[in-house]
Amino acid sequence: MKRRRIIVTGAAGFIGSALVRHLVRDTDASAVLAIDKLTYAGNLESLKEVSSSPRYSFLQADICDQEAMDAAFAGFSPDTIFHLAAESHVDRSIDGPGEFIRTNVTGTATLLQAALRHWRTLEGASRDEFRFQHISTDEVYGSLGETGFFTEKTPYAPHSPYSASKAASDHLVRAWHDTYGLPTLITNCSNNYGPYHFPEKLIPLVILNCLDGKPLPVYGKGANVRDWLYVDDHVAALCLVNEKGVPGETYNVGGHNERTNLEVVQTVCRILDELQPRVDGSKYESLITYVADRPGHDLRYAIDPSKLMGELGWRPTRTFDTGIRETVRWYLDNKWWWGPIHEKKYAGERLGRG
Repeated sequence: MKRRRIIVTGAAGFIGSALVRHLVRDTDASAVLAIDKLTYAGNLESLKEVSSSPRYSFLQADICDQEAMDAAFAGFSPDTIFHLAAESHVDRSIDGPGEFIRTNVTGTATLLQAALRHWRTLEGASRDEFRFQHISTDEVYGSLGETGFFTEKTPYAPHSPYSASKAASDHLVRAWHDTYGLPTLITNCSNNYGPYHFPEKLIPLVILNCLDGKPLPVYGKGANVRDWLYVDDHVAALCLVNEKGVPGETYNVGGHNERTNLEVVQTVCRILDELQPRVDGSKYESLITYVADRPGHDLRYAIDPSKLMGELGWRPTRTFDTGIRETVRWYLDNKWWWGPIHEKKYAGERLGRG
């Protein structure tokens, strides 16, 4: 990244914190303002690595608060926005859709208005180079059959309250570009995994349940397919799109790493059998338990990243096999991070029964 002043919303979350760590540690960004409401999934410990840097600052604020967002833009004067703040867990959206509509839809509109007001005060190169980048999901496209891939031209067909709220936010970002000329970018990514991932999501949930000797819940028959993307590869894609992407365009980010949910769980079990065998000698796979499927569970997601690869030159650095091993090892080595979450915030209970 060039010598830019960057706001990252959702900065204490999984992908947001990975992006902030990268921007502060590995780029020439002149200043990074991390904004997060610090809901249950926000964790400042995920930013501990860069918290002492003079180029890093943190603001606890709600993106739905127009006054706070306007003040943040006026005080910090950014030229780049990475908008990642969102409620993101499908199961929680089934249990309580209202907060997803508030944060993902109203919050995005609020942030767009703050960005638009700020952008209109800029002149010359500062105005031309300003970017508002919205980070979204492949779930807005709905469900695929056994073949085919999502492209940037795939019609939207969301099936969960979460994916519907993200689809709405995508449309708002396009509308602010088309109506007001705000230079926006949208990325839609496949399932992320890696370090600092809140343990309600599949991979960290399986790892920690294994370590606790708890059942490993697999929805239905475990046949649902997801395309897995290592979080640092996603972060690299986000920065590349920000530097080289064309305003008004959408770029899909995926790693061609399709696995069924059952295959993911079995892979984690095999790695743990090797790295930290059970005391009684039994295999972790014996903990797999099949449970009632999630309501409206999409069968398959798979991204075609040809546009991102062909036009901007992005390539992932991890396969699923290398990335998942790295991830399991990280959780084994970093109980200081997930232990307090496990004890005080979320201990693996089932969500999203509908």
